[in-house]
Amino acid sequence: MSFAGLPFDTDAMLEGLRPWVECESPTWDAAAVDRMLDLAARDLAIAGARIERIAGRGGFGGCVRARFPHPRSDAPGVLIAGHMDTVHPVGTLEKLPWRREGGKCYGPGIIDMKGGNYASLEAIRQIRRAALETPLPITILFTSDEEVGTPSTRDIIEAEASRNRYVLVPEPALANVGVVTGRYAIARFNLEATGKPSHAGARLAAGRSAIREMARQILVIDGMTGEDCTFSVGIVHGGQWVNCVSSSCRGEALSMAKRQADLDRGVERMLALAGTKDEVTFMVTRGVTRPVWEPNAATLALYEKARAIAQEIGFDITHGSAGGGSDGNFTGAMGIATLDGLGLRGADAHTLNEHIEIDSLVERARLMAGLLTTLD
Repeated sequence: MSFAGLPFDTDAMLEGLRPWVECESPTWDAAAVDRMLDLAARDLAIAGARIERIAGRGGFGGCVRARFPHPRSDAPGVLIAGHMDTVHPVGTLEKLPWRREGGKCYGPGIIDMKGGNYASLEAIRQIRRAALETPLPITILFTSDEEVGTPSTRDIIEAEASRNRYVLVPEPALANVGVVTGRYAIARFNLEATGKPSHAGARLAAGRSAIREMARQILVIDGMTGEDCTFSVGIVHGGQWVNCVSSSCRGEALSMAKRQADLDRGVERMLALAGTKDEVTFMVTRGVTRPVWEPNAATLALYEKARAIAQEIGFDITHGSAGGGSDGNFTGAMGIATLDGLGLRGADAHTLNEHIEIDSLVERARLMAGLLTTLD
């Protein structure tokens, strides 16, 4: 039997995926993410993997590293890299419950990226049940902080990737059934305005509002967006009392560019906003950055391999660069052959309409199985 004949079953895959989706795992809730990793570790162990748990740091959850038996277990192999954290807070299931409607299935984190992670595990499970040999050893690394820029696990991802020949990332597929062979550069920024407090009624004119300064700077930052580099402010917190002129306001901004040079110029523009005027100080500090990933020859050859496998299965895949960041930014920028967007088809990630297209479960699992059984 070859990968093309593996008996994937859609209903069985949905049944296995459901507990993963219903285990809510927002990034900032380390205990919740670790509960999700417990579920994954159990399923991986049942599939035959040797499990290693890596403790978290910086208030984040940990990691699960799963290595499958192989005659050349120490040789550079294939790394499947995925994250188990989501943007959805605990309680989202009340608004976005697991449900199957027509050809779609809904739930928090189902497309980004628990569905793709589960399909990858199912691919390995079917390979092992069929006693198919993979030319290279397989490692799965599930991490806990991708949705906030991978501040605590980047070094683990890069270290594991350096020990492997290929990296496969089951993030959501591109809208045109494609895979990802490059990603834009992304920089995050911490913003802080510091003003002068006063009573908002009796002494309003004596105060200098940090919230007002933050609002002014938000308009400046949004106005910096152009074709080469985008800017947006997504988080703002300010004030404690409505009857006080706020002396503190904090925010977070994000910038994205197709080319590293454009992002570097964007970073300079952001940092140049810092300063003090009329007794109000505005500070900008650089946060987590994802490097631009431009495909090299090894990545494009990996894509061609995947495309040939897809055609053998019965469909075609395109490829391209994607705007949203992933941990593929890191491995691709290292020069390691990386293929991203191998996860499920679907839409509306990070929203209360997040869903997968059910028929992509078997499609992408079989594509993953084809890669794992042929990459050498």
